[in-house]
Amino acid sequence: MTDGNGMPLANRTTPANGSERDQVIPLLDSVKVKTNRPGRPRKRVKVLAADKGYDSKDKRAVLRKRGIRPQWPKRIWKSKKNRGRPIKISVPRFQQERCFAWFQRKYRRLVVRWERISACFNAFLSLATIHIWINRILLVG
Repeated sequence: MTDGNGMPLANRTTPANGSERDQVIPLLDSVKVKTNRPGRPRKRVKVLAADKGYDSKDKRAVLRKRGIRPQWPKRIWKSKKNRGRPIKISVPRFQQERCFAWFQRKYRRLVVRWERISACFNAFLSLATIHIWINRILLVG
């Protein structure tokens, strides 16, 4: 999960035969959004953007119940015709792809998973995330 600038917020490793859609809610629970404003800090994101693969009525209902606006395109079967006004909101997927590109450019060990133990892989993934954040803080100030 990344923020709007492509900076990684939370990571979760799933098995190759598992469903990524089932990991959305636990991943959201692990993220706490901190702002530099006075008062009580926010604990959740406002908008969640993803691709068509995450679309389901159950996930949309759970996110809306939590006060999160899901911004992902609906799955459209080829036999159905688009009715009504077309949706002009595009899903900004490039931020997530930017984060993947950072991982691929600097951390070759994460691109091809050499570790068989998931704890070691998660440790390397956490170190890479921390390294990206430290570079961002030092460069931006």
